[in-house]
Amino acid sequence: MNEEFMISNFIVAVSAVVPMFTLMSIGAFVKYNKWLSDEELAHMNRMVFRVFFCCMMFHSLYTTDLASTFRPKLMLFGACGVLAVFTILMIIIPRIEPDNRRRGVMVQAIFRSNFVLMGVPIVANIFGDENIAVSTMMIAVIVPIYNVLAVFALETFRGGKFALLPILKGVLKNPMILGAIAGALCLILGIHIPKPVLKPIGQIAAATTPVALIILGASFKFGSTHEHRPQLTGCIIGRLLIVPAIMLSIAIALGFRGIDFVTLIAIFGTPCAVVSFAMAQQMGGDSELAGNCVVFTSALSCFTIFCWILLFKTLAIF
Repeated sequence: MNEEFMISNFIVAVSAVVPMFTLMSIGAFVKYNKWLSDEELAHMNRMVFRVFFCCMMFHSLYTTDLASTFRPKLMLFGACGVLAVFTILMIIIPRIEPDNRRRGVMVQAIFRSNFVLMGVPIVANIFGDENIAVSTMMIAVIVPIYNVLAVFALETFRGGKFALLPILKGVLKNPMILGAIAGALCLILGIHIPKPVLKPIGQIAAATTPVALIILGASFKFGSTHEHRPQLTGCIIGRLLIVPAIMLSIAIALGFRGIDFVTLIAIFGTPCAVVSFAMAQQMGGDSELAGNCVVFTSALSCFTIFCWILLFKTLAIF
């Protein structure tokens, strides 16, 4: 019986991770064969971000049952957890890293996960596409916090001025947030979307994750690590092991279970956000370190996510 139990849990863990990394491998194969140029990838990435994610957020919220998916406790824990991790890092990183160009990059790499691209698919692979409403609702909470805190960290260590209002305006223009707002408003106000319109939106929403993961796999670039190996190692350990170990242990103690808990694995256990590389480039951070953090945490997360899921499934947390 125990052997069957372990095999069952192993299959759940494999099912959660393998589809994601298969799609990323297809993207890497596309890159290897040079079927898409860097410029074409950038255009496709922009389209996925502005159109596909917007449709995904709209469709997920519009078709959800708010009474069963609204989780104020989960939203509060997710938001407070991200804020707590960020605050601790802003205290610790300056004490161990003298270079300002690396300080903001390290803080962002450890506190900011790739929740949207790699977290939501984990939930979908375990519970099915029809049950991702809880996770997509969390995007509307977590993504704005990520954006504001990332700019705050990078500006602080660059010595620039942190302006909250322009950042909030930028957050409100984010296609994912716009899609979430539009979907929630249509649902709450009872606005009927005709089926011939809703169906193609749903089809785009269904294609969002596969296309985004293929583009992610095709976008990876390995850089030299010899100049920042200790910093990179610290970011990898912090992002993939320390943060999830602490935050998920607290979540268990507070009674989170099932899809709520897996959503927290998606927030705290996934690799560095891809956008952290672009932000470091634009805001004077060490972009080579930022890029390597994305690449190495994404590659290694295939093992760590598998282990976290197997562990907590075995412990019957979900």
